Amino acid sequence: MNALIGKAPFFRLLLPVIAAIVTGSFFPVVLSAILPVGLLGLFLMFFSFLIRPDDQFRLRWVFGLGICLALFSLSLYQLRQHIESTKLTPPGYGQYDLGTVLNIPEVKPRSIAVNIKTASPREKKVILYLEQTDEAGALLPGDEIIFRSTVGVFRNLGNPDDFDYVGYMKTKGFAGAGYIPAGDWQKTGRQSKSISAISQRIRMKALNFYKTFELESDAYAFICALTLGYKLHLSNDLQEAFRASGTAHILALSGLHVGIIYAVVSLFFSFLGRSGTGLKIRQWLVIVVLWGFVFVVGMSPSVVRAAIMLTLFGIGNLYHRNGFSFNSLAAAAFFILIFQPSSLFDISFQMSFSAVFAILFFNPVISRLYQPRNRVVQYIWNLFSITTAAQLGVFPLVLYYFGTFPTWFFITNLLVVPLVGIIIYGTFPLIIFGLLRSFQWECINMIYTFFGWVEKWLIELLLKIVYISESIPLAQISEKNISLLQLILLLLFIYSFVGFLTNHRSKLLIFSLTLLLLFQTTITHKNLTLPPPQLTIFNTPGQSEIALFYKNRRHFIDIPKNSLIPHTEKRILLISETNFPSHATVNRINPFPLDLLILSQQASFDIDELLALFPPAMVVLDSSLPKYEAKRIERACALRHIKVHDVTEKGAFSLNF
Repeated sequence: MNALIGKAPFFRLLLPVIAAIVTGSFFPVVLSAILPVGLLGLFLMFFSFLIRPDDQFRLRWVFGLGICLALFSLSLYQLRQHIESTKLTPPGYGQYDLGTVLNIPEVKPRSIAVNIKTASPREKKVILYLEQTDEAGALLPGDEIIFRSTVGVFRNLGNPDDFDYVGYMKTKGFAGAGYIPAGDWQKTGRQSKSISAISQRIRMKALNFYKTFELESDAYAFICALTLGYKLHLSNDLQEAFRASGTAHILALSGLHVGIIYAVVSLFFSFLGRSGTGLKIRQWLVIVVLWGFVFVVGMSPSVVRAAIMLTLFGIGNLYHRNGFSFNSLAAAAFFILIFQPSSLFDISFQMSFSAVFAILFFNPVISRLYQPRNRVVQYIWNLFSITTAAQLGVFPLVLYYFGTFPTWFFITNLLVVPLVGIIIYGTFPLIIFGLLRSFQWECINMIYTFFGWVEKWLIELLLKIVYISESIPLAQISEKNISLLQLILLLLFIYSFVGFLTNHRSKLLIFSLTLLLLFQTTITHKNLTLPPPQLTIFNTPGQSEIALFYKNRRHFIDIPKNSLIPHTEKRILLISETNFPSHATVNRINPFPLDLLILSQQASFDIDELLALFPPAMVVLDSSLPKYEAKRIERACALRHIKVHDVTEKGAFSLNF
């Protein structure tokens, strides 16, 4: 047995997992769709050791297939567990729950949002919106609280152009949310000592330390996002400016930032030498510090991915091998997905890996187009080629998810990316001298003031470049959403066409042009089968919003209160006020039948009077009506067998125009 295990290192690593599967301790409930795959994988791995020595090379794929199936079944099981953890069954109304604060609480206009993981046996991740109090504002990651639960499931608004909020929260692992008044919760006094909680507390201290830099609000939000990956302080305008200018990637802590950290730390330990024992000590120290940085910034998937790749790169340097390759990227994806398969459906995960894969694939091709001799020109060209390569891999995903694409990204990135590197480099002495200020030395204060002024000036310059880039005409292509099929066709076309340019194989050219033809055919079909414009009453909480919805856009029209809405076939009336005749007057007036009656804004409709004056085939209640008023109208209409559509409960109402 030992001899067999010695021939297969992977088998040695799998023994604990296999034993747990066999004994049932690891999989308490094995799902029917997963069990056959796992058992088949285990059988193939076992069978591979029974193959005759003469056939082992020819059938070497058997063990590989077995381990792939076993790991695949393990990932499927974890994914299923993740899905089960996001189901709030049954919703916990009125009961008391224990929960632990997972990360830094977020201050909202009227509440404080806290991510909580409830205690066993439920163990659900939920979002609690606590009433704003000093005690709620003082909560720290890892604090344990007891609360009277009013948690409900997530719901989409049901608008035709809505973001899938429910799917997004399920991907993040959350099961529900609820508002908790001040008197319905309190701290237990216990605090979690988990790695994640300690990481978040250190991150919170770093955010508070950054406040001593005395930066403007946008500058403070930017430096928090750039160095700590904390983006909650970023205003919507600032985020939109970065998206429109094609520099949003610098706000997502990932390979660029971790690479700069790696370079800084490697330079710091450069005194240890470039060969022999000194090089080994240097590389391992860099790796340890790098993972310490990952720990401080909250261990997000993009940072973990970059840290894994740079760890492999550092280990490769020890053995004089290239660590930045497709294999290291695949290894990073493998380690992340084996422990957290749901990351595959995370947009940031997809874009991060797509960008790095594209750099590895396209950058060598683009770099060979021009070989500058001047170092400055070479740096600019390398930056241009890397940026272009990343955008080639990412822009189909951007079109699929957002329908937009920045047109001047190559110019903006040439200016912004070098500034990002300088700002990160400048943050290190600012932090060091900021900590040394406690000694009250005048020279330290002067140096700190100098670096603080430089940092402020650089951040302001960067933000000005971003805002100017956003304001340039045609800075962003918008409303170009593509379908999943079009996404696949576009990605295959890009990679196959670049493959043809590299290898000059006619089959690749034919294949890529066929894909392009199919892509264009889908666009033509989409344009020919566009749905007609629709009059839509949108579900916008607390507001009345009626517009024409066409080509995935809202075209707002001016509709006066208490007015007929023009339509070719239907009689549609919007009522927002109650200035109507009395009952006596109504009896002397002939009723005005309607196909659709839209009630909006007013909280005291005389529904009997309205239905007598304007008998409708259907009533639509928009989202500006109070909930109690909507329920009252629904009951009155039910007695008269009139259909009611409450957009707050059922989502937007649409009618072909």
